[in-house]
Amino acid sequence: MTSLLCRLFIKDNTNTQDPKVRRAYGTLSSTVGILLNLLLAVGKLIVGAVSGAIAITADAVNNLSDAGSQVVSLISFKISAKPADRDHPFGHARMEYVSSMIVSFLVLNVGLDLLIESVKKVFSPETTSFNWWVGGVLAASVLVKLWLVLFNRRVAKRINSTVLRATAADSLSDAIATAAVLAGMIITHQTGFSTDAYLGIAVSVVILISGIKILIETKNHILGDAPDPEIVTGIHRLTEEYPDILGIHDLVVHSYGPGNTIASFHAEVDAKADIIAMHDMIDTVEKRIEAELCVHATVHMDPIVTDDEEVNQLRDRITQSVKAIDERLRIHDFRFVRGITHSNLIFDLVIPFEVTKAPEEIRRKVEQSVKELDETFFTVMTIDRE
Repeated sequence: MTSLLCRLFIKDNTNTQDPKVRRAYGTLSSTVGILLNLLLAVGKLIVGAVSGAIAITADAVNNLSDAGSQVVSLISFKISAKPADRDHPFGHARMEYVSSMIVSFLVLNVGLDLLIESVKKVFSPETTSFNWWVGGVLAASVLVKLWLVLFNRRVAKRINSTVLRATAADSLSDAIATAAVLAGMIITHQTGFSTDAYLGIAVSVVILISGIKILIETKNHILGDAPDPEIVTGIHRLTEEYPDILGIHDLVVHSYGPGNTIASFHAEVDAKADIIAMHDMIDTVEKRIEAELCVHATVHMDPIVTDDEEVNQLRDRITQSVKAIDERLRIHDFRFVRGITHSNLIFDLVIPFEVTKAPEEIRRKVEQSVKELDETFFTVMTIDRE
């Protein structure tokens, strides 16, 4: 069904890197969500009024909130598709993260309201009526919501959309909530014990947890999270195709929203190689990264000495020294500058975040190991994080 809708309503639907196509996907998803949530809200409001069940009425209000969230998503896709301008040189794609945060607040508000009303019902219970057509409406609602979960997840995966992943998570919590209401009404009908208020509390907790998860994920995107492993792996794989690139380091990846990723890194080359040829190769690498990975890359060319035996031996000794401190440590940009009274060993030391030792402690140990090689050696070390 998802593929059919995409083919029917989205032109060039496979070109998901195009902002216009992304906007079309977002518009389709939001429109479907608005229509279905409004339909569910009307049905549940009628059922809630007939049965007197607060959990059903609250679920209907939740559906109205979902429709409002979809309107927010619709607006966000329109804004995020706007091209870069003087005030926003990296475009507007991060608007999706702002929208996800708004959706999370709407979800949390609904969950909190339902929790308050349900707690009140514990102390002032009301009788509810049940018949099988009411159960049929609720069962249909669960199926619709589960379909929306699958639909939004598939679209979110196609266009890498945070706001649609949030919408899918919200729909899943709604399906669980409605299923719980249905189960509770059947239990009450069969046993006579009113579970309405208690299920309302349980449903509110599910909704609140969903809202918190959306908020945390969105917060990570706004603060800046770790780069997509596929991008990192792709850059390493592509550069390894060029024998003249002896290694890469200082890879930094910035995301300015889905489809707008910027990266920079240093590529090591032989210091004696033809600089024009190396520059041409670096240009080719940058173009391939943009074409194949959809990442705008800036590559700094790092010349290193490869045929000086003394430098190579010193590099190996320092590498062994840092590995003795922790296997996860590594060095790059190694240079050796010999002087009359002392010589400088210049290099960058990469300390992954997983290493628990303090950077200054590691620095002292490395400097001590260098002094053990030769008292006239001085360490000029830059600490890098992975």
